Amino acid sequence: MTNDSDRQERRRYPRLQAPVYCRPVGPLAAKGGQAIDLGLGGVRVYSDDPMEPGSRLEIELRLPDESTLTFLSEVVWLQELQESAPASYDVGLQFLDLTPEDLEALESVLARSEP
Repeated sequence: MTNDSDRQERRRYPRLQAPVYCRPVGPLAAKGGQAIDLGLGGVRVYSDDPMEPGSRLEIELRLPDESTLTFLSEVVWLQELQESAPASYDVGLQFLDLTPEDLEALESVLARSEP
């Protein structure tokens, strides 16, 4: 298992906390939550469902203006959390098929979230 500092060093894009909600598309759609941090290359989320690194998941991001982006992501890492945590797992997802329009929308959200 890698630690947080190793994970941060490998990131190509900065991560910020942004008012974005993430949920899987399909049967698990009701199980969504706020993104922990978000960048142009991926998102970190909590999940109660175990996922295998390398598995692919279609997700939907709801942006602050209530618009949504739906695209494919890949589980890059998974860390089991303690019982007192808000979920069972901490999950790193990499975006796979963002369109130029999706990237523009994310850039706008991230620009508004910068300290």
